[in-house]
Amino acid sequence: MDTFGRVLVTGARGFVGAHLVAHLRDRCTRLAGFGLEPDAGGLPLDGWLVGDMRDPEVLRAAVTAERPQYVVHLAARSSAAASFEDPSGTFDANALGTWRLLEAVRLEAPKARVLLVGTSEVYGSQPPGSRVDEDAPFRPLSPYALSKAGADAAGEVAFRRYGLDVVRTRSFGHTGPGQGTRFFLPSMVDQVARAEAGLVEPVLRVGNLDVVRDLTDVRDVVIGYRLLLERGRAGVAYNVCRGEGIRLSELVSGIVARSRVKLRVDTDPARMRPVDVAYLVGDGARMRSDTGWSATRTLDETAAEMLEAARAQVASSHAR
Repeated sequence: MDTFGRVLVTGARGFVGAHLVAHLRDRCTRLAGFGLEPDAGGLPLDGWLVGDMRDPEVLRAAVTAERPQYVVHLAARSSAAASFEDPSGTFDANALGTWRLLEAVRLEAPKARVLLVGTSEVYGSQPPGSRVDEDAPFRPLSPYALSKAGADAAGEVAFRRYGLDVVRTRSFGHTGPGQGTRFFLPSMVDQVARAEAGLVEPVLRVGNLDVVRDLTDVRDVVIGYRLLLERGRAGVAYNVCRGEGIRLSELVSGIVARSRVKLRVDTDPARMRPVDVAYLVGDGARMRSDTGWSATRTLDETAAEMLEAARAQVASSHAR
């Protein structure tokens, strides 16, 4: 059934983008992607456009070519830790890149609904035991969080000043199959799988495990994004979150318990952020009220599946 007509997804080859494309594939008349890579990487798309979020003319040409009725903006530099290495580049790609995209939509597809995918890191660290809602002030603690706060503000300006149909998310942490090993859970299961295969010593190297995060499976998250395309209110921001916190040490304990070899857990200074968000859990009441969405997969199920996938990947990579 064609639900959405013509859809353009920026950052379609990324971790979340690939899952979103798979979820939307049978719900669109035409599904196109935009990214830096010269090809779509095997994604089931009807069109692929190559470009850089720093180039306003390329963005405008892409919107002109596709004439989208819906735009999902996922393209971003997404690592808070890496953002300290290039703060200006991160801000250019994320904040200014979002504004350039909105300008292209304003000029070439002003009736399109735009879903701007943001991050909960704009809120900064919160009091232990609390749940932050969308009215909380921004307190970014990294260049990445600052850049996404700018992107969020750009979406609000585009709605208020130009009347664009913009829906924003402040998405809390999400993980799942296909996420790169520079992120927490994929790194943990990859280390376990390599240790089990005898490729590395049986040591799990970790960063700060005292932080508390609100984590959701990416496959639940993309369902939430689809529901926001359908039911989200223009000009409104939504926390996409489980609404429950977990200390990273608990996640690590669960992974260690699943290991087939005895592991030692060591703190690796290289995995520590210059500034860390100690506690961040979301209030997802607005999301539930407007869309009916909530997370369904447990983190234990997600971690177990990811560990099995890591084992298979290691076995395949080192098969004789």
